[in-house]
Amino acid sequence: MNRTILSVINQKGGVGKTTTVINLSTALAQQNNKILIIDLDPQGNATTGLGKSNSDEKNNVYNLLINKVSFENSVQSTEVKNLDLIPSNVNLSGLEVETANEPNRAFILKEIIDRNSGISSRYDYIFIDCPPSLNLLTVMSLVCADELLVPLQAEFFALEGITQLIKTIDRIKMNLNPSLLIRGIILTMYDKRNKLSSQVNDEARKFFKEKVYQTIIPRNVRLSEAPSHGTPCIIYDKKCLGSKSYLSLADEFLSQKVKKNLGSAA
Repeated sequence: MNRTILSVINQKGGVGKTTTVINLSTALAQQNNKILIIDLDPQGNATTGLGKSNSDEKNNVYNLLINKVSFENSVQSTEVKNLDLIPSNVNLSGLEVETANEPNRAFILKEIIDRNSGISSRYDYIFIDCPPSLNLLTVMSLVCADELLVPLQAEFFALEGITQLIKTIDRIKMNLNPSLLIRGIILTMYDKRNKLSSQVNDEARKFFKEKVYQTIIPRNVRLSEAPSHGTPCIIYDKKCLGSKSYLSLADEFLSQKVKKNLGSAA
């Protein structure tokens, strides 16, 4: 199987990154794609949002990264058919200090996935939920990713922040992962009553052109409620506007023809 690793990244918190990981993955899994989510955020929101514990002291991504547990044992099934998870753990927040003397620490996750290709290649897509910062964990994710998805909040400072992110991505391409590319920009938390949302939409499409998905994710109460029930919104309330948007995004995602661009990540 020809798997694709996608990092879902934005250094700004609260932009719908984890919501996108959970619901896009669920929508793809419902179309018979085999999906693995790696929760690389110490907060563990993707883990709890899928009904799993982020306090499991054994089978988690932290112990995987420090070689205390095997790749196979770190993978947990979820209630969603075709969707597996490597859960997070709060100990992940100390990894940067613990690996300070390791010269190739940015490649730890990539090497683990490559070394376990027999298991990782069972999946069509591996989604990595990154922390909301440009730290070691994010760099690890960028090093092992084939493609990036960037949720872009339809608010004032969003485009400013993404400029910094693009510079970081270009540095990673230059030094660590030359084949890395942005698969798409996802406009999230869109409020059609707010003129600013429309302006951010226009500016994003002017700058990123066809990289911006046509599907827009709206502000939606159900999307906010679902994580507290430990279930994807698509299962919690399939008919709500948020769920319909992610189902539409999955269709658009699958229909994409990704261009292997050699220039800037944008």
